Amino acid sequence: MRSLERHRDAGAYALGVLDEADAFRFEDHLVGCPACVLTLDELELPARQLACYDRATPAAVAPCAVPGAGLLERALREVGRRHAVRRGAWRCALVLAVVLVLGAPAVALMAAAGSGPERISARDARSGVAGTLTARDRAWGTELALTVRDPAPGARVCALVAVGRDGAEHTVTTWRTRAARTVEVPAAAALRPQRTDRYEVRTADGERLLTLRP
Repeated sequence: MRSLERHRDAGAYALGVLDEADAFRFEDHLVGCPACVLTLDELELPARQLACYDRATPAAVAPCAVPGAGLLERALREVGRRHAVRRGAWRCALVLAVVLVLGAPAVALMAAAGSGPERISARDARSGVAGTLTARDRAWGTELALTVRDPAPGARVCALVAVGRDGAEHTVTTWRTRAARTVEVPAAAALRPQRTDRYEVRTADGERLLTLRP
């Protein structure tokens, strides 16, 4: 199956409705597709909500059943309690409220935002390299976006390395710079923010060009 069709399988995979063969093929595709990893993260909350609804609803209840008195209030209170620490929780609650009030025989898939991103900026006086790193905590690790300006003439290969609090080093991504140009590098790391001590931009031979410390 083509890659585009694999992208479209993300929703079905999150809901657990793919058959065993298609699920295996999608997981194989997932290894090399950061976009689908991010999509699954965004679908995590609505998939859990739909699963809870399925478990809590008796089979005899019609899909168009009108919610009883107090259901909306209880639903809003529960969503707020569970997700008060996550940005975007009330947006999810609002969509849920609209679905309940309208009583529509439809399923609302709500995109859940993760916790707010952390932004780190620094400039190395020795190398002249400057950069800004945005790090967002995700269930699978850290979503990263790096903007870096390298004043060195010519092109060279650089790497972004995440250094854990235990001293372990994890190469996140690599790229080739262009002479005195700003480069934007999207990336994802398995190491979560609370376990990360710092990020380093290095040359291919290990020279440290910039340190970005949360």
